[in-house]
Amino acid sequence: MANKNLPKVAYFCMEYGLDTSLRTYAGGLGILAGDYLKGAKDYDYPIVGIGIKWKQGYTDQKIDEDGRPYDTYHNYKYDFLKDTGVKVTVKIRQRDVVCKVWEVTEFGNAPIYLLDTDLPENEDAWITGQLYGWFGEERIAQEMVLGIGGVRALRALGIDVDVYHFNEGHALFAGFELIKEKMDRGMSFEEAVKASREEIVFTTHTPIVQGNESHYLDRLMYMGANNGLTLEQLVSIGGSPFNMTVGALRLSRISNAVADLHKETANKMWAHIDNRAEIIGITNAIHIPTWVDERMIDCAVNGEDLWEIHMDNKKKLINFVEERNGVRLDANKLLIGFSRRAAPYKRSNFIFTDEKVIDPLLKEGKIQIVFSGKAHPLDDTGKEIVENIVRMSKKYPNSVVFLENYDMTIGAMLTRGSDVWLNNPRRPKEASGTSGMKAAMNGVLNVSTLDGWWPEACNHGVNGWQFGDGFESEDEKELDAHDLKALYKILLDEVIPTYYENRDKWVEMMRNSILSTKDQFSIKRMLEEYYEKLYIKH
Repeated sequence: MANKNLPKVAYFCMEYGLDTSLRTYAGGLGILAGDYLKGAKDYDYPIVGIGIKWKQGYTDQKIDEDGRPYDTYHNYKYDFLKDTGVKVTVKIRQRDVVCKVWEVTEFGNAPIYLLDTDLPENEDAWITGQLYGWFGEERIAQEMVLGIGGVRALRALGIDVDVYHFNEGHALFAGFELIKEKMDRGMSFEEAVKASREEIVFTTHTPIVQGNESHYLDRLMYMGANNGLTLEQLVSIGGSPFNMTVGALRLSRISNAVADLHKETANKMWAHIDNRAEIIGITNAIHIPTWVDERMIDCAVNGEDLWEIHMDNKKKLINFVEERNGVRLDANKLLIGFSRRAAPYKRSNFIFTDEKVIDPLLKEGKIQIVFSGKAHPLDDTGKEIVENIVRMSKKYPNSVVFLENYDMTIGAMLTRGSDVWLNNPRRPKEASGTSGMKAAMNGVLNVSTLDGWWPEACNHGVNGWQFGDGFESEDEKELDAHDLKALYKILLDEVIPTYYENRDKWVEMMRNSILSTKDQFSIKRMLEEYYEKLYIKH
């Protein structure tokens, strides 16, 4: 099918990770969205992105002299954004807020239109100040700009849209604008909802109940987020308190989870919601040119030696760590990489739990671990996790490193240069986990619980390792004890001996890792599935 005949899609997302120089992302959601829009450009799909031009972006999180994380914010200026000349207004708290529309195509991506309230005519110029910053009212205002402003921007730009794709619940108010347009043309509320549902698809990411945003109804009304809908109509969409994920599930024709296991988790989690869209599974993927050393794929495909190129990437990582932290790691010792958001369920400092086991490995230099990741600015527990890792880096200065202020540059260095990619979330709390895909395609062997994408890819002892056998328990102490024992067993009995005593097997596993993931988890497959399963009506 010629791509020009495909449905035209507007992809709404709160964040886009396109390049370290554009601070419009916080983490995995944004990186995925950036990769998706790059893929749309590469394979010529009719997709545009709608997002926000963040003045300060997400936190720049540094470590102070006492080893504690603290948040800093810069005003970023971008001279590469194109001024579309378009402005739209959104009524927030009874005041017109003007949103300027910028276009970004700089990073090999399909066009992304970013809305910006940082204008002299706005009393509320700071709405687009901080990504995921501040509190409830600001978040609602930001989501009104993204959703209501986003639909109005598409109209003002003259872009025809067949499908509105909400990547996470933040974009839900775009649905309210679509409903309002139809009611303004004379449709009843019920007719407008029914017709709008035919145009909307939704991707849900967060399997943690607390991560699915909800708002008090009186706050939505006061902010004007209801966009002309009555209180009763709001409740019929998102319940009370108003849940953004529930609203998106009820306003979409079809929705998807981001891995096969996540599909099961999401369907259980939202089983009690009536009138909701079916949740299917479409596993996330990555943009290979952004994240993968093409030399590794070429060597794996052609049966050539991978080790030399891997060691080149490992030495680059070691030099990078030395520049950033002044620590010189050993290229001949096993190097474990771990970088993700410091959230309790991801158990960032899990490997340190039993010092009797881990202490000799770190002291002898049998293993080296490089960590990175940020805690949400308001998450004190996440910051304690970071603090704990920093403390371990001081205790084992030659074996443990924490790279502060995690960003795309650090992510790329770690997923190319580590020997092992460690991932130990409490199953089934990880939605997908695309960093493991990046590592796998670079020949970095995954050692992970069977969560997120890994159950679909893991061939234990052949292309990486799993630990924990997919065990689940409501009792976190029981789950942690079970997984810890399994992690140490795999490290001591399989990972460490293979690395030091069986180089041929290790390199063969690297080759298998690359060959088994490079097609299945590439953005090309993901785009094809989104069109086939979500965008094209059957």
